[in-house]
Amino acid sequence: MNSNKSFHLLVIDDDATIIDALKLILPSQWKMTSSSQAILPPSAGNAHAAFIDMHLKGNTQTAEGPGLIKKLLEQNSKIEIVAMSGDLSLDLMESCLKAGASKFLAKPLLPDEVISSLEKIEALWQIRSLESRGRGNSIQWLGNSPASDDVKRKIASLRGESGPILIEGETGTGKEVVFRLLNSQEPNRPTVSVNIAAIPENLFESEFFGHVKGAFTGADSMKVGLAEAAHGGDLFLDEIEAMPLSQQVKLLRFIETGEIRKVGAKEITHVKTRLIAASNQNLQNLVKEGKFREDLLFRISGKKISLPPLRERTDDIPELTKYFLSLEKPRSNKFFSTEALVVLINYQWPGNVRELRRICEQLCLTSPLPIIRPEDIKPLIQAATSSSLSPNYEVGLSTLLENYESHLIQELLHKEPDVEKAAEIFKISRSSLYQKIKTYNIQVK
Repeated sequence: MNSNKSFHLLVIDDDATIIDALKLILPSQWKMTSSSQAILPPSAGNAHAAFIDMHLKGNTQTAEGPGLIKKLLEQNSKIEIVAMSGDLSLDLMESCLKAGASKFLAKPLLPDEVISSLEKIEALWQIRSLESRGRGNSIQWLGNSPASDDVKRKIASLRGESGPILIEGETGTGKEVVFRLLNSQEPNRPTVSVNIAAIPENLFESEFFGHVKGAFTGADSMKVGLAEAAHGGDLFLDEIEAMPLSQQVKLLRFIETGEIRKVGAKEITHVKTRLIAASNQNLQNLVKEGKFREDLLFRISGKKISLPPLRERTDDIPELTKYFLSLEKPRSNKFFSTEALVVLINYQWPGNVRELRRICEQLCLTSPLPIIRPEDIKPLIQAATSSSLSPNYEVGLSTLLENYESHLIQELLHKEPDVEKAAEIFKISRSSLYQKIKTYNIQVK
C-alpha cells in the first residue's frame, strides 16, 4: 500500500522538550503543528492525527484532557487521537478512550512507539482513501458504517506486526479482501494463497513443505512447497478448519520453529513468513468437538480480526451496490431505486457481500429498465432462499439448478452439520463439498 500522501500531525503539549523531540523523530511525510495551550488551531480540522497531553497547565476543567479530546472530535470526526501523560491512573486512561482517543502513550515517550503509532495511523488513512482512488483498485474494503470502520482500524493496527493472524467471519464477508489489505500495507512482500479444503490429505505435506526428486512415485523433480514460496512475505491459509488433525500438528511445529523439511529430504530449511489463516467456522467450537487442536488455535489467534456479516452493516449496502453495478459498465448502466434498496437492506443476506455481488450481476442481465425496482429483486431473493412456493422459471435453468443444489446442501447440513459425514452421504469428496459450500455462500454451523 504505497502512498506519496503527506500527513498532518497536531501536537498539544506545554512541554517544549516533547515538541522538539517529536520534530526530530517525525517521518518526512508528516508535517507538524503544535500548541502549548488547550486552544485548537484552525489547522486542527484538517489534521490526520493529534498527540494531546492530558495535563496541560492552566487549563479549565472542561477543556482538560478528555474534554479536549471531545472538543477536537467535534471539529474533526475522522482524526486519530493519541492521548499521552506521565499520570498512568486507570481512571484517566479509560476516560480518554471513552472520550474518543484510540491510544494512550506513557511519558516519557519512546521513539519506536511513537513511530509505530504514526505508521498505523497512516495505514488507516490509506485504507480509508482507497475508495476515492477510482474503481480500478480492486483491493478495498467498501463501506463507512461503524462496523466497517472497526474492521479498517483492526487492519491498520496490524501494519508492521509479525506473527500469525486469524481472520474469522461467515462465508462471503470478505476474508480474502482483508488478507490482501494486510499484505499491501507493506510493499514488495510476496504472497501465497491456498484453500486448505482443496488439498487432499495425502498430498498436504508435499504441497505445504515441498519434496525432493524421487521422494515418492511421480516425484520427477524437486518441488518448492507453499511455505517456502512465501518466504519473506505472507502465507494465506483459507478455510483452515478443513485441515485434518494429522496435519495440524505439522503446521503448529512450522509456526513455532519456522523450519521445513521437504518430503524425502534430510536437511532442514528455515523459512520466515507471516501466516494469515481464515475460517468461516467457530474454531473454539471445533476444539470442543475434538476437530481442531487447541494449541494451534491458541497460536494463530493472538492477532484476530472478526468480520461482521452484511446484516450487521446494512448501512454499507447502498455503497456496495453502487460499486458492484459500476463493475458492469459500460455493458450495463443501471441503478437501484430507493424502494429497491429498502428491499436489499431488509434482506438477511445469508451469503453476505458475495451474495450481494451475485445478485447485482444477475440484475444487470435480467432487469428490463435502467432503474432496478423491488419487483426485479424479489424473484432472485426468493430463488436464493428457496422461499417461493413455485420456481421462477424466468431466472433460467442454470440458476434454478444451482439454487436447488444449494438448497439440498443446506438442508443436509442442517440435519448433519459434520461436513465429512455430509460428504459421505452425498458420495462426494470432502474437498468437493467444501468447494460447493464456498461457491453457494452456505454458512456452516
